[in-house]
Amino acid sequence: MLPAELNTKYEVHGTLGAGAMGTVYDAVDRIIERRVAIKVVNRPNESDPEAVEAHARFRREAQAAGRLSHPNIVGVYDYGENATQAWIVMELVEGGSLKGRLDKQERFPVPEIVRIMGEVCAGLHYSHQRGVVHRDIKPGNIMMTTDGQVKIADFGIARLENSSMTQVGTLIGTPSYMAPEQFRGEPVDLRADIWAAGVMLYQLLTGEKPFEGGFSAVMHKALNTEPPPPSQLSVTTPRGFDAVISRALAKRPEDRYRSAAEFAEAIRQAVHAQAPAPEPTGLPGLPGLNDDATMVSARPAGGAPRAPQPAAAPQPAGGKGAPVGLIAGGAGAAVIAAAAAWFFLLGPGAGPDP
Repeated sequence: MLPAELNTKYEVHGTLGAGAMGTVYDAVDRIIERRVAIKVVNRPNESDPEAVEAHARFRREAQAAGRLSHPNIVGVYDYGENATQAWIVMELVEGGSLKGRLDKQERFPVPEIVRIMGEVCAGLHYSHQRGVVHRDIKPGNIMMTTDGQVKIADFGIARLENSSMTQVGTLIGTPSYMAPEQFRGEPVDLRADIWAAGVMLYQLLTGEKPFEGGFSAVMHKALNTEPPPPSQLSVTTPRGFDAVISRALAKRPEDRYRSAAEFAEAIRQAVHAQAPAPEPTGLPGLPGLNDDATMVSARPAGGAPRAPQPAAAPQPAGGKGAPVGLIAGGAGAAVIAAAAAWFFLLGPGAGPDP
């Protein structure tokens, strides 16, 4: 149950979740009658380095989110510790996570994706301006209220400005959403959040992650390969999003968007971006004549169609010119056959005047 320090102020109505680390309670602030979520964890044994690091992340979550007050970030109201437990009192979001909706194979129309990503980017831009890099943006950390409003949650591994808690060489994050510099254990900045948000945008557009597989496979792909453009995987995705994804998932941080606000604007513009004009497939100046048009051609009697012969050069008056032997040969027979075909196919009077 709740620590004794909280029993006088909060009334527990139920349990929202429980795990090895602790329990999240659904509670009500008795004084102001506000519903809240209270996350309670046990204080670690100082001889267990992993437990000590987990507790440090828990405290960092409170410190990071406590700096932030934004409509698209889960609010933190209070933090406390005693000899055996630590707790965070935070905003209760009843709608569940974006991951839950994606796991149900729910697909969002493009305008809804633009709205969701716009709110994610608004929360990120606000936190970045205040020196907080989330470092674990993913659908599981995007909460959605019952009316669809986005709330970024879980700043437990956030990097705070002037903080030395995270050392170079440490892998932190969720592999499918980690930027190349995170895999390399390099220092990260806001552009790692841009990458993760780009992965999430790709997933919303296509229903697939751009880099799938186990840890090694995802790391290799993130470092070395380019995912298929989203418009190739989803016929409903405007082609303008291909360039947006390409920049958000650029391997080098300096090639990505410079801010979450810039990323959000690119997403809005992608909906109205004009796709390149298709290559002309027909003959210029002849509308309706293209590769699918039906062509009608004459076929010589008694065999397959043959290639057209070049027109004979005009002869001088009086019949002088080409040797008689050539005229009497095979070429002469071809001329006679062609004349006969013309006569029988087109009828008398169709040919030119003598």
